[in-house]
Amino acid sequence: MRRSLLQLALSAACFVLPAAIHAGEIDTEHLFPFTMGSDVGEPGEREIETSSNGRFGKRLGSYAATSHQAELEYTPIANVRLSGGPIVAYHDISGVDGLDDQRQAAFQGLTFDMRYRLLERSARGFGLTVSVEPHWARIDEVSGARADQYGVDVTLAVDHELVPDRLIAAANLLWQPDATRSRVTDVWSRESTLGVSAAVMARLAPGIFIGSEARYLRRYDGIGPSNFEGYALFVGPSLFATLSERCWVAIGWNAQVMGRSVEDPAGLDLANFERHHVRLNFGINF
Repeated sequence: MRRSLLQLALSAACFVLPAAIHAGEIDTEHLFPFTMGSDVGEPGEREIETSSNGRFGKRLGSYAATSHQAELEYTPIANVRLSGGPIVAYHDISGVDGLDDQRQAAFQGLTFDMRYRLLERSARGFGLTVSVEPHWARIDEVSGARADQYGVDVTLAVDHELVPDRLIAAANLLWQPDATRSRVTDVWSRESTLGVSAAVMARLAPGIFIGSEARYLRRYDGIGPSNFEGYALFVGPSLFATLSERCWVAIGWNAQVMGRSVEDPAGLDLANFERHHVRLNFGINF
């Protein structure tokens, strides 16, 4: 996936600006590309994070949807972290059932994330954090069509060091309800995704971790768990590396290895989900 101009500028800043106090610490919040860790940073810590997400592949035709999000993150007090920022999306769709052909890049919307750490890993042996992330979009994230989309991602994150400073595991419980009004038909639709994710990362060298993540997602036609539409299991490798005393990067790829849609009896659910997910996260402390 191509790196954004913002990511290139931040990469250069990694080696130009003076080091931050906490930049060298490994933080499980950033360690896993797809799965959230329980760490939220130290009070007063500030960070800029970019996240580039790619979703590729449907049953027929050509499908590629990418989003690039920039967030300013701040920890005002112990155990509380706030962040938010804009999202830019690109859609390249051709010959996909149920979706109009289009190729466009556009400002997609805004997001705001609030995290509260209930248990600190260093004190209790495992960390526990809850995250609530409301978001608004002016285009539909799947089809790229003009719409008013409102939603919230609710995540419960837990992590534990299986081998201190060597092997770390994390798990998430997810609920992602959305309501969308088409600007073309003025019709409202509602859907939600329930899921779990698990990740394990092992340290190869100081500042370098490799591992794997798995995510099981279920899609529903409605805000709650009713009118089941399909499920998908994604599995893939992950990499985390510190680039300098103040910068880090995390890269992950997930492929759908199992799934089924209610509307399509063929293997894999490529109606509600994609075949491949790719994520590149990059951050700089200041």
